[in-house]
Amino acid sequence: MDADSPQARWEQRTELPLALASLAFLAGYALHVLAPGLPPFWHDLCLTVIFTAWALFIVDYAVRWRLSGQRLRFVRTHWLDSLVVLLPLLRPLRIVRLYEAVQRRHGQPRLSLHARVITYAGVSTALLGFAGALAVYAQERDAPGTTMHTFGDAVWWACSTLSTVGYGDVVPVTSMGRFIATGLMACGLALLGAVTGSFSSWLIQVFSLKDESGDA
Repeated sequence: MDADSPQARWEQRTELPLALASLAFLAGYALHVLAPGLPPFWHDLCLTVIFTAWALFIVDYAVRWRLSGQRLRFVRTHWLDSLVVLLPLLRPLRIVRLYEAVQRRHGQPRLSLHARVITYAGVSTALLGFAGALAVYAQERDAPGTTMHTFGDAVWWACSTLSTVGYGDVVPVTSMGRFIATGLMACGLALLGAVTGSFSSWLIQVFSLKDESGDA
């Protein structure tokens, strides 16, 4: 994509506002799930923030689709954006792009490629784990036979799921909870592979440079 194209200019202008909207969405959803006893005013405010941020995501997607001129090809090439429109709780994962946007305005990124991959994967894992724990806890806390009685149980479950350990002491019992768990496991495998692959590549590069220095 051309850096001077209308789509690129739109993305540069909306990157920060949409990142803030993502955080607002996550905060509103967290309050909605973790504080069900809120007064009606605050409950309605949380819902307003959630749906306003969701509307902004949809508008952004529609504008970029229109500016790209790609029609259905845009959906295939921007599958994460398409998924976020349906599952806005994944939108905070795009916050990690904010660092890249800032660095592009100030020249080359300060971190190496390997450090950026590990950092982005780590931040993505934390955001995904928190969002996944919220979503599953909202489905499981009142379900018959649930083992997820507190949000702490949900966080423990999310950590064991993302790390692919899966102790089995806390498991989702609802259909929607298991659906969310399936997506979380897939994302956990992808993120774990990105971190281990990048770290292994970095080690190989370091040892190769040392060997070359020793031979010289």
